[in-house]
This record gives sequence, structure tokens and C-alpha cells, in this order.
Amino acid sequence: MKRLVGKPPLFVLHADDDRADASLVKTALSQNQISANLLQVSDGGEILRYLHERSSHSADLVCPDLILLDLYMPTMDGRRCLSALKEDEVLRSIPVVILSTSDVESDVVACYELGAAGYITKPLDVQQYILKIQQIFDYWIGLVLLPKNPC
Repeated sequence: MKRLVGKPPLFVLHADDDRADASLVKTALSQNQISANLLQVSDGGEILRYLHERSSHSADLVCPDLILLDLYMPTMDGRRCLSALKEDEVLRSIPVVILSTSDVESDVVACYELGAAGYITKPLDVQQYILKIQQIFDYWIGLVLLPKNPC
């Protein structure tokens, strides 16, 4: 698949406590030759720590273009992280896509009400999972116009 010439790679923060799922995201990027810089963490609290450290201490830390967020994680789950992001005046413009095994309607509704840019159910089949990751990146790289510096 072609990528837009001259467009810098997306910087994506991905929070998921399941190492296999995190690995599948990396595999999908590699297999599909998707140009993206990926930082993976294991819970929502790590995302918030990174973003707050970025805004207060270091110009070397980059603001993400997109956050991929698992819903159910042990320390800080995706719903609490999403809520904190959307309540923060500086961080609220970063698009957040929920990647979850849950297809429970109340989870979907709650995430959209909190400001999620999308909600995607993780397939159980590895090849389908990789295809969904490719589709996510095709959308965010090829179709959507993102702010130059969301935070």
C-alpha cells in the first residue's frame, strides 16, 4: 500500500497490557510497511505520565498524533485514561481510538460519550487483527487531516 509522499510518519501512543496484542500492532505495521513511530505502554497511567512529562519537562518528547487505547487494563483502564485526556484542555484534541475485546454496547456508548474518535473490537483471528490495524492506519494516515501539533 502506498503512503503519502512527504508526509511525516504518525507518532502513535499505544496502551495495552496484553503483550500479544501489543506485538500484533507492531507486526501489522511491519507487514504492511506502514510508516509510523510507535510507543507502547501497558496502561493509561503511563500515557498520562508521558504526556504530562512531555508538556512540562522536555521538548525532546513528541506529542502523539493518535492514541490507541485498550479498554481493560489493570492499573488505569482505558475509560479513566480517555476521560482524563478529554478533560485536559491541551490534550483533548489528540484523537483516541479504543481497541478492545469488548463489544458490550454500554462500553461502546460510554467511550463515545467520553470523546473517543473510534471504537474497534479486536478480532480473535490474528490475520483479521492485523488487517484491522492496517485499516486504522490507512484511515489516519491517508484520509484524515490531523492538526500539526495537537499539544
